[in-house]
Amino acid sequence: MNVLRTPDERFAGLPGFDHEPHYVEVTARGVDPLRMHYVDAGPPDAPVVLLLHGQPTWSYLYRTVIPVLTAAGLRVVAPDNVGYGRSDKLTEPTDYTFARHVEWLTGLVTGLDLRDVTLVVQDWGGPLGLSVLARHPDRFARVVATNTILHTCDPALAGLLAWPHHGVGDDQVLHAETLLDYVSYYQRAPDITPSFFVDAVAGPLDPAVLAAYDAPFPDRSYTAGLRQMIALVPLTRNDPGAAIGRATMAVLEQWERPFLTAYSDGDPATRGWETVFRTRVPGARDVTHHEIRGAGHFVQEQRGEELGEVVARFVAAT
Repeated sequence: MNVLRTPDERFAGLPGFDHEPHYVEVTARGVDPLRMHYVDAGPPDAPVVLLLHGQPTWSYLYRTVIPVLTAAGLRVVAPDNVGYGRSDKLTEPTDYTFARHVEWLTGLVTGLDLRDVTLVVQDWGGPLGLSVLARHPDRFARVVATNTILHTCDPALAGLLAWPHHGVGDDQVLHAETLLDYVSYYQRAPDITPSFFVDAVAGPLDPAVLAAYDAPFPDRSYTAGLRQMIALVPLTRNDPGAAIGRATMAVLEQWERPFLTAYSDGDPATRGWETVFRTRVPGARDVTHHEIRGAGHFVQEQRGEELGEVVARFVAAT
């Protein structure tokens, strides 16, 4: 097993992101222990807000959210998934699995002994973070979901999602063509550049900001996890990730603690999931949900301060 660590100088002087690095050792079955990076900001004894990023970003995505939360007296923990940011990067794509990502993230939550956590999830932060919650529900106090989904391939999702992603009958599936285009591109493109996707959805962004999104990946050898994450999107009910998603949803359907959706109005990839969560999760039924207007998929990049204020108010109110 070959592991790379992005040189520290790649993270020097990033605009709006001067946090000291923190690390915790995490484990998963079948691979050696790895070093996982996280931002730790705000009062150390304050209520914890766990900010989870997705693909192809890292904790830098939350740079305008973090100050709002710390100003509200909250402690922020914002990790980088293994293969992203300052965290270790395995060079073999197949070393990354859905289950291992959940184990690594679980290792961060338990290794730091995080409790009474407010979980904030976007993109892949949802499937991974909510699956950690499903395994350790007593560690979490509330959830804020923004522009995320659960990979279940559940036929009951028919007609509910802007991008179809569900089973049909006993042996067929229906997917948005755009989703399949995205999956195939990530497997075929010779190089994957995170800033290209972030800028296409949330731009135009300052060149220094775009460079910050690319900073964790000095060359192609560092991008195995970045590329493989999209290959882990379950496209059938038989996929191991879909089984994880269904088990997670089964726990959420019994979750009575507060669950808030704060989706943007401009993200077809996740549109409809806010309604799924509101109707299926008991803790979401008596909550005043929020729509973030004028933003696409990367809501933190376009409306980060607003998202931070939504989270801070939600913690205070519940």
